[in-house]
Amino acid sequence: MKRLILAALMGLTILIQAGCGNDGGHAQPTFVARILSDSTSDGDIARDSVTSVFTVTQGMSPSVQSVFAGIDPATGAEYRTFLDFPLTGTGGVPGNAVIASAFLDIVITSIQPQPLSGTIPIRIDLVSFQPPTLVGTDFDRTLQPALATTTIIPPISQSDFGGHVTVDVTGLMVEAQRLGLLNFQVRILRDLGIASPGLVEINDATGTNRGTLAPLLQVTYF
Repeated sequence: MKRLILAALMGLTILIQAGCGNDGGHAQPTFVARILSDSTSDGDIARDSVTSVFTVTQGMSPSVQSVFAGIDPATGAEYRTFLDFPLTGTGGVPGNAVIASAFLDIVITSIQPQPLSGTIPIRIDLVSFQPPTLVGTDFDRTLQPALATTTIIPPISQSDFGGHVTVDVTGLMVEAQRLGLLNFQVRILRDLGIASPGLVEINDATGTNRGTLAPLLQVTYF
């Protein structure tokens, strides 16, 4: 249902932009790309709170259907999620397209601790891990710098448990297009600052419900 609402909002955006962007009375055509993440490239990296050793998990399977971001309140390990959205091919975004808007939609499978009394501030970085094989250093924002960044507003709270969270990532998509990136790749992490425990599980289903549960990038472009 939430994705139907998102599609309706995007349709309204298109109508408004078409009305405002006409040239000589001719509306400028807009297009919408709905791109599911690449489940074979999605993954997360965990850093042990004691040894600082990295554990890389990449590729969804029947036994792995989600990725994690935040700090595990039980172990203190910090997790950072990596999502990969291919921009080329059928249903993608042309290299010469002008980006009007872009939204990232994710489903929160679980939140720890439970119940969550406060909030979990989350940051989203545009990155480029090419070839799309995660390595431990991708965790580090110095060794794998953010090309652009934004935050989830408002922060993740108990009300997000089991629901969709939609994030405006227009600035990140504009930068990806400017750089000519073939994939829109993001790193989702606990926001900078005081790192109180809080872990978010993001659905990355590979089964029949993938179209409604897996991470989705929706881009409107000219």
